[in-house]
Amino acid sequence: MQFSTKERILGAAEMLFAQHGFAGASLRQVTSAAKVNLAAVNYHFGSKENLINEVFRRRLDELNARRLSTLRAAQTEANPRLEDILAAFIKPALALSLDRNGGGAFVRVLARAYAEHNESLRKFLSDNYGHVLKEFAAAFAALLPTLDKQELYWRLDIVSGALTYAMADFGVIKRRGAVSEQAHCELAAEHLIKFASAGLRER
Repeated sequence: MQFSTKERILGAAEMLFAQHGFAGASLRQVTSAAKVNLAAVNYHFGSKENLINEVFRRRLDELNARRLSTLRAAQTEANPRLEDILAAFIKPALALSLDRNGGGAFVRVLARAYAEHNESLRKFLSDNYGHVLKEFAAAFAALLPTLDKQELYWRLDIVSGALTYAMADFGVIKRRGAVSEQAHCELAAEHLIKFASAGLRER
């Protein structure tokens, strides 16, 4: 498959940010891996900060569109369950790790975004994707009327952290050779939804 210059730069940057972090990976390394010159990076992105943002946009636009589509489908049911709303939040994210075209590298980049204190990136993510969490929070609030807003957001923050941990496959439960990646992903989703629903319902 032929990739455009922009896609090659994004793919190389994603791989290098996953390996070395945002500060550790230089534009020189990116241009070398993508087999382009610095002028091409400047033309398409303007700066390293914008390149970092676009690495996230490339994946998160599609991911969050799938999340919101699944959420709205669940909300059309007569009596949506908490587990259905959680599945809309969790399953598309876990499926990203199965994407053969760099999905695994992006998951590691996402984990770095949580670990590294990059205020510019955090602002970009909040400005562009904060509305997604708000829509899910509203859906959860409707099903959990006894939780006040602060308590709900605490719990959702913990669920998001557990999801990132599961996406990055940091856990002690490793996929067995006889189990496909798809089956392992579905099992992880099942356990995470069960765990999260219990935590959200806890009084």
